[in-house]
Amino acid sequence: MSQTNRPSDGNRQPRSSGGRPLDSSRHAAILKAALEGLAERGYDLLTMDEIAARAHAGKGALYRRWPSKAALVADAVLAWRDELGPVTVPDTGSLSGDIDAMLEILPDFGHREQQQVAVLLGLVTAARRDPELGALLSSLIVERPRQAVAQMLERAAARGEVSDGRDLSLVPDLVIAMSSMRFLLGETPDRDFVRRVFQELVYPLVTTPVAGRTPRAPRARRAR
Repeated sequence: MSQTNRPSDGNRQPRSSGGRPLDSSRHAAILKAALEGLAERGYDLLTMDEIAARAHAGKGALYRRWPSKAALVADAVLAWRDELGPVTVPDTGSLSGDIDAMLEILPDFGHREQQQVAVLLGLVTAARRDPELGALLSSLIVERPRQAVAQMLERAAARGEVSDGRDLSLVPDLVIAMSSMRFLLGETPDRDFVRRVFQELVYPLVTTPVAGRTPRAPRARRAR
């Protein structure tokens, strides 16, 4: 998979191949141009030349930051997602508290966000034809919420809230699959939908004792 400038946090400054910091406003303009181009043209028809023209930048400036269109598009989608809010779930000391905290930080999809979701659906189709795009979207976009859910469940297991013998490996993928199905139906996974998934499916699933095993007593919630 090609390497790309992947921001680890919102304060990371883009750098050229020579290591010099690049103008962050120019970087943001290029990402914005890529998203606008995706919305109007779609991934297959969008070119690096067109993105450069939209951003009023030279094509060389794009290739100094990203090795390919797929890398640029993946970073543009990642930046859009980061603008919506954090992905990491706060540690409140209990699984139910973590779920509530997660719901509080979930983005509230408005009209603009719903339009961008339509762009993402188009990228999913394009990723089937472009292995590099598919790999980048998986590592940058899908893996982050998967890890956030996995870490939340791992904390619950360490506190003794999850039944012994319960296999948690498929639960994050279950959540992502249900959200993806929502997208495919032309709807967004809003807070009420995610709340029902976690409170009516995930929480009962992971906390119900496994047959034949004696439930552990949950650890006392730490003081805050």
